[in-house]
Amino acid sequence: MAKFFVDQQAIRDDCILITGPDVNHIKNVIRLGEGKEILINDGQGTDYKCIINKIDTDVIYAKIKQFLACEAEPTVETILFQSLVKGEKMEFVIQKSIEIGVTKIIPICTERCIVKMESDKKIKTKLDRWHKIAESAAKQSKRGIIPEVLSPILFKEALLFAKDHCEASCIPYENEQTHHIKTFLRASSYQSIGVFIGPEGGFTEEEIIAAKQEGILPITLGKRILRSETAGLVVLANIMYEMGGI
Repeated sequence: MAKFFVDQQAIRDDCILITGPDVNHIKNVIRLGEGKEILINDGQGTDYKCIINKIDTDVIYAKIKQFLACEAEPTVETILFQSLVKGEKMEFVIQKSIEIGVTKIIPICTERCIVKMESDKKIKTKLDRWHKIAESAAKQSKRGIIPEVLSPILFKEALLFAKDHCEASCIPYENEQTHHIKTFLRASSYQSIGVFIGPEGGFTEEEIIAAKQEGILPITLGKRILRSETAGLVVLANIMYEMGGI
């Protein structure tokens, strides 16, 4: 069954109003007509099983038939602090991490980032693109929320954000040999985990020291060196497996 997201304001008593690009998608791409079933989510974890009642030019009216608690959300919240990587790679990370179960994605600018912070106008354009990818991935994977993709921030700012918002955080580092990801995840039943992923050139030693000073644990992912766009997905998949998120 096709799934779509709406804002809370679109839910009115026993009816939900679908507007925007989804109207064209429903009418002309998947070609659903009146009387067809559709699944709508409020972005807060509740699914609504609906029947399409009426289709107008720019709005679709769907009658609510049943409330369903979305069971697709992991029990652990995860924030991915992903170092900026080139265009398509960043989009790949956003799409796949949302499919796996990430809660929030925060792009970060580190010392060895090839991609640098841009003007507000360019950042807005990228954010619009990233938000569309996030929504599409959330629909495809039947998520109960559309994970946030925030504006890029500096590495130092990300460390403070993690300290305030995550119960525990890890930072994969190729020179770490003591702490394995399994050890980190099995140490306690964390409810929220931050994951720091370096750029193509990796983190500097100074950045690792700064992370450790804020309580973020360097970990090893094994004997092989992973690309930036791969490492975060591997960590998230391990979290979902170990913490019962799949």
